[in-house]
Amino acid sequence: MRKKHSFLSEAELDRLDEKKIRDSEDFKIESEVFDRSTLLNLYTLSNKGYIDAIYGAISTGKEANVFRAVDREGKTLAVKIFRTATTEFRTMWKYIRGDPRFGKIKKDRRSLVREWAKKEYKNLTIAKSAGVRVPTPIILLDNVLIMEFISDQTGTKPAPTMKMCPPENPSKASKHLIESLAKLYQRAKLVHADFSEYNVLNGHDLVLIDFAQAVLRSHPSSEEFLRRDLMNLLRYFKSLGVEHNYDEVYRRVTGRTPWSSSWSL
Repeated sequence: MRKKHSFLSEAELDRLDEKKIRDSEDFKIESEVFDRSTLLNLYTLSNKGYIDAIYGAISTGKEANVFRAVDREGKTLAVKIFRTATTEFRTMWKYIRGDPRFGKIKKDRRSLVREWAKKEYKNLTIAKSAGVRVPTPIILLDNVLIMEFISDQTGTKPAPTMKMCPPENPSKASKHLIESLAKLYQRAKLVHADFSEYNVLNGHDLVLIDFAQAVLRSHPSSEEFLRRDLMNLLRYFKSLGVEHNYDEVYRRVTGRTPWSSSWSL
């Protein structure tokens, strides 16, 4: 059993022995992830009953780390913590700029990370309502997002990505994901904008993840992002022996004929 991380009040943070925490055998806390503000957010969520304990990291990404956690009732959750110290401002800004939902954003790192986390929460909520299989968002507080834990087929471990664990039936999986992108585009009016085998979990079913960068169809770069998503899908499944025609996939996802036809890998 891994040691759990204890949440600290503001007074306790003043007496925190940072070296002892950094040297923890089972839970290495890095300053860019668990800064003072983040620890206080976790403490608040703990007091409200959303989290009882956080255990080891499920994944480490460019903008955030995801940890396994449990609530007071023992239910397993995923806690995504968006890093405030090492955020790449320019990368995030191109996905937020042009989104009418986020028109007034202060151009400082913490404000941008807060809006980035809010964007993921909103996009997940919209996608879920549109019938797309995504982790169910539970609550967002500043840069901390609590959501459904997606398990592997045993129900005990985190689900692997499709990159790590390719689908047993690639043809069926490709059709399922095309349908998912169609629901996302036509019902939710969103483009994922970072679709790849790294952002699909393969557990009991295929689950799309990482929605902070997802944009509205009205975003000025949505067509470019959509084309990239579809090309990534076609490239991945071609490597598994399943080929699709780009024009047909584009038409299925959007409901219209592509402006430029006959894209090839």
